[in-house]
Amino acid sequence: MTCSLSSPAISWRPCLISFSSVFKRYPGGQEGLKGVSFTIEPGQFVFVAGHSGAGKSTLLKLIPAIERPSSGVILVNGQNVGALKRSALPYLRRNLGLVFQDQKLLYDRSAYDNVMLPLSFSELSGREAARRARAALEKVGLLARQKAKPIQLSGGEQQRLAIARAVVNRPSVLIADEPTANLDAESAAAILDIFVAFNQVGVTVLVATHDEALIGRFAKRVLRLAKGGIVE
Repeated sequence: MTCSLSSPAISWRPCLISFSSVFKRYPGGQEGLKGVSFTIEPGQFVFVAGHSGAGKSTLLKLIPAIERPSSGVILVNGQNVGALKRSALPYLRRNLGLVFQDQKLLYDRSAYDNVMLPLSFSELSGREAARRARAALEKVGLLARQKAKPIQLSGGEQQRLAIARAVVNRPSVLIADEPTANLDAESAAAILDIFVAFNQVGVTVLVATHDEALIGRFAKRVLRLAKGGIVE
């Protein structure tokens, strides 16, 4: 799977992510990350593990430039994300599927309309956009609930809806921050099975979690954080 962009500002190949001596400092002197370095190859499935406050969310938010590093270099497919202009960020994020704890689902719209939202900014025809939205819902097992509003869905179904919305643009990288935090063990495993399925067709997957049971069951590679630094 490759990253395809229409912007002349960024040229994409298979997505590789690299952090080099990355620090993130917040006002007041708090350090979110301290000299973090690692590389994620295209197609890998990586857990970002650690206790609450270890820096997992900070690390994930730096990849799509939701936050910017205080120092160090973050490369996504060779592009220095920290130095990108604001106008280039939509093209970066178009190839990143993001699932954060605040799902930002639209509760006054149906599941189908929630998944269609990212496609409203694409150049797809209405028919192709509708086909993609239904395909994304089918992949997460929600096609039969496409007319339901999020309030009518269980916690696990809402999380699957957020995943469908994240992957409808066929991103090369899927990033999820504590996607199973409020789910029972069975629902959590079902969510991870979805991520594994996307990884098996070439999507690079990063999942932040503190759930050691899930890590033990699904992990192929783990970046473990403590106090803002990688410990293993």
